[in-house]
Amino acid sequence: MKQLIVFIKKEFKHVFRDNKTLLMLFGLPIAQIVLFGFALTNEIKNSKIIICDYAQDVSSLQITERISKSKNFEIKKTIIDKGQIEESFKEGDVKLVVVFPVNFHNDLYHKNKAQVQVIADASDPNTASTLTAYINFIVGSYQQEINNGTDGAIKIIPEIRMLYNPELKGATNFVPGVMALVLLLVCVLMTSVSIVKEKEKGTMEVLLVSPMNPFTVIIAKAIPYFFLSLINLTVILLMSIYLLDMPMNGSLILLYFVSSILILCALSLGLLISNVTETQQAAMLISLMAMLLPTVMLSGFMFPLENMPLPLQVVSNILPSKWYYIIVKSIMIKGLGLMSIWKETLILTFMTIGLLFISFRKFNIRLQ
Repeated sequence: MKQLIVFIKKEFKHVFRDNKTLLMLFGLPIAQIVLFGFALTNEIKNSKIIICDYAQDVSSLQITERISKSKNFEIKKTIIDKGQIEESFKEGDVKLVVVFPVNFHNDLYHKNKAQVQVIADASDPNTASTLTAYINFIVGSYQQEINNGTDGAIKIIPEIRMLYNPELKGATNFVPGVMALVLLLVCVLMTSVSIVKEKEKGTMEVLLVSPMNPFTVIIAKAIPYFFLSLINLTVILLMSIYLLDMPMNGSLILLYFVSSILILCALSLGLLISNVTETQQAAMLISLMAMLLPTVMLSGFMFPLENMPLPLQVVSNILPSKWYYIIVKSIMIKGLGLMSIWKETLILTFMTIGLLFISFRKFNIRLQ
């Protein structure tokens, strides 16, 4: 028993001395609980919408007030020009527009029937369906109230219109997320592991003392993964378009240009990870933790960012996958050009330049 207790004490000491083991034991579960607890929900909160009110009468204002009091919606603005609706959707902030026609109140009480048009951005079909269901519930509650809780003669008929994805195909939301996930994982993982592998085998010393510049060696190792990632992108696009009926409404050249920026960003991150790790297992673990969970949870790919607390929304802004996901949806589904996605492209470019600078500065040309 004494020997057993000694060995048990020894194992405890090994565990508490190893920071990586402690991180796996305590840090990862805590991070998963926090992320899953706040991000995994089907309810959508604080979604930005626009009210287009041609009527501006008692009934339209009462329904608008009910919408504004709902925790699910945040009214960005009220307009009276239907021409602004498309521009608002192209900006990317607005998820839904509610349109009240002229004489809405008179039609409701004199004709006993009135229509409300609900226009949703269906590039994310799950969010669009959920938001239209919320609007239907609010309108239905108002209808019951004016009918004194009975199925009376007065009816409000919501007319639903889904922009960009009228058939509500899941591929429009799934494919851009998969593109971001695959490109980031492949580039970061492969770059970090390939360089660390040289350290483990002892061949990095040979490369560093060779006549070639050490940074040239690193660039030479990254270039194959750059072109392999472009091939990956091409395969994903071909499968998406021809097998999943994914639309390609924008410029293919622009899509490849932005994807090249993301690939360079991922390669830079892989190089940075290789600087702080000495084993392939550690490089793979950090790469997966840094890319897989954040991309799935905080890029808007699986769960709406509007649902999450403000701190998590702020953290999502430092993820390249979030901006790339927005860009791909804008190009492929909405058919937008560079003038509409310049902000996201600029952010991605600055991230790439920053990571390249830090990676080369941190790269150690003398092995310990």
